Amino acid sequence: MGSYILSIDQGTTGTTALLLDKRLNIKARVNREFRQLFPKPGWVEHDFEDIWMSTQHVIIKVLAEAGIHAKSLHAIGITNQRETTVLWDRRTGKPIHNAIVWQCRRTADQCAALKSAGKEPLVRDRTGLVLDPYFSATKIRWLLENVKGAEARARRGELAFGTIDSALVSRLSKHSAHITDVTNASRTLLMDLRKLSWSDELCDLFGVPKEILPEIRGSSGVVAQTKGVKGLPDGIPIAGIAGDQQAALVGQACFTPGEAKCTYGTGAFLLMNVGRSPVASASGLLSTVAWRIGDEVAYALEGSAFIAGAAVQWLRDGLGLIQKSSDIEALARTVPHSNGVVFVPALAGLGAPYWRPQARGLFAGIDRGTKRGHLARAVLEGIAFQIHDLVTAMEKDAGQALPAFRVDGGASMNDLLMQFQSDLLGVPIERPRMIETTALGAAFLAGLGTGFWSSKEEIRKTWKVGKRFMPRMKVEERETHLARWKEMVARA
Repeated sequence: MGSYILSIDQGTTGTTALLLDKRLNIKARVNREFRQLFPKPGWVEHDFEDIWMSTQHVIIKVLAEAGIHAKSLHAIGITNQRETTVLWDRRTGKPIHNAIVWQCRRTADQCAALKSAGKEPLVRDRTGLVLDPYFSATKIRWLLENVKGAEARARRGELAFGTIDSALVSRLSKHSAHITDVTNASRTLLMDLRKLSWSDELCDLFGVPKEILPEIRGSSGVVAQTKGVKGLPDGIPIAGIAGDQQAALVGQACFTPGEAKCTYGTGAFLLMNVGRSPVASASGLLSTVAWRIGDEVAYALEGSAFIAGAAVQWLRDGLGLIQKSSDIEALARTVPHSNGVVFVPALAGLGAPYWRPQARGLFAGIDRGTKRGHLARAVLEGIAFQIHDLVTAMEKDAGQALPAFRVDGGASMNDLLMQFQSDLLGVPIERPRMIETTALGAAFLAGLGTGFWSSKEEIRKTWKVGKRFMPRMKVEERETHLARWKEMVARA
């Protein structure tokens, strides 16, 4: 039995590899960014070959940095950007088009047409999701319609569809496995949320041939073994898979119904464990699968803000206000407040609870006294305002208040953002000692699936608070902030 778990965290802007031992000591961590492609306004793509090259790079480098031989690996866990859609040739493994990223809005008109046709109630009932370009089904349809010959090849079974987890497992196993897990399948608009299987009715609705779909498996347990991967021996079990937000829920040890976490990454995602049955949302949130471990299935309520850390990247790359993302906190602290400037981060439309794909970003309240620091602070506050709206909706749906919630992701290291978030919500914010909870969750699932860890209870004992933020804003000030925010969201 190997001594280490290799966790591959394939995110929207980069791929991270993490090596962990049984006591959760991180032996090494390596990240590699890759290209973001924007062929038209509102369109976002990735070249899957870029993703695969970044994955190979981080695997080789993380082992080298740790000084660990690959034969010491016990298992591999994978977590991934969800909804991002790849179609590839089953024989060669070569994608037929760039991957269409979850942020891409190109199918907004298709979703609007289905809504106008009265199809959204059916979709919500079967999937727990809404009709939005965010999800995979309309992306698949676009590829079938716009790549020459794709429709006919799909019907002949020559093509394979996958979210990024499926595509990585295919490559890691030399195309011997075409699988996905329940968490990723639940984000496609094609899986029946209660039956945990592909729906003929939904496949017909979206025009997706079932011949291209992967087998749905649990989140924990061996699904394939490595074969022909540079830097890795054959036969290492791939034993844990979950979409990034569900993996973070596991990594935050939110195993009890009512426990919740928010991940501040490229987007921001709030998930609450709701137990063994899905909870329908009346507030524009999503019902989704949290995980399947053995015979146990857990569900979650989810609220998504499409733009969080991506807004900071835009300040860096688009406006040149900062040189690196971590500079935003120091810049924001050069002013005591935002001086009335409000930023609505609708750079890729608005997600829950609004679901307005046509919304666009907005700065308001700018005058001649506005400085770079005010803009930086307004961007951070805009992220926090979105999470406030998600929490309010989630408490309404769940019928209970969130006494506190756990945070992770790169932007959770921004103390100014976390303090403002606590102030807006009026509840404590808990940041764990280890914020790599997405990669950690994938590692936990792989370890549980291979006996590396014995139980969820063993994992729970490892979770520790790193820093707690307590609310200190006066109620009147909070209400003033929120009223201004609501006014600006209506304009976006």
